[in-house]
Amino acid sequence: MIYPEEDYLALSGLQHFAFCRRQWALIHIENQWSDNERTVDGTIIHERAHDETIKESRGNIIVVRGMHVSSPVLGVSGVCDIIEYHSNPSGVPIFGHPGTWIPYPVEYKRGHTKDTDADRLQLCAQAMCLEEMLGCDIEEGALYYNETRRREKVLLTDDLREKVKVMILEMHHYYQRGYTPKVKRTKSCNACSLKDICTPALLKNKSALQYMQERLEEPD
Repeated sequence: MIYPEEDYLALSGLQHFAFCRRQWALIHIENQWSDNERTVDGTIIHERAHDETIKESRGNIIVVRGMHVSSPVLGVSGVCDIIEYHSNPSGVPIFGHPGTWIPYPVEYKRGHTKDTDADRLQLCAQAMCLEEMLGCDIEEGALYYNETRRREKVLLTDDLREKVKVMILEMHHYYQRGYTPKVKRTKSCNACSLKDICTPALLKNKSALQYMQERLEEPD
């Protein structure tokens, strides 16, 4: 299936969806948003990484920032933090530069490496967009975490690619239906900037009175 451009979803939403489907729906379907310290830090990090005025060339590497990517097959579009083009005889030509090059996406994240695949899925989706746009194969990319100031190499495996396809297809189904799923409350809810909007504790068919009584009975 090829999606028309007006049906493209935000590529960055894949990370939200992998973290919590309800969070994704609140943001991308209901257009609700609330900042906390984590989201503000993340915005600042990405603004620096997306500075398109900064272009670098380091020997056999060309660095491009804030590159817009899209995929009619996946039906997503977005902006990559950094794309490094590595000189490689198996690569593709780049306008204005002799030789051939392989793209190497680098996504900047706050904090440190996570146990979930949320960040890796977003990076993989970026690579899949680049492959479709440039007609090349990308075997790996990297995540850079500002807390550790280290890169984490990510192999873009068939398993990771399949997860990207399945999740994005599910995102399209939810978006077309305008459906915001319910969730079970977890420890992760405490870190979510939308926890006061989401109020997952109210999703268990409780009345507002029952909810308020339980809150009043909680110890300080």
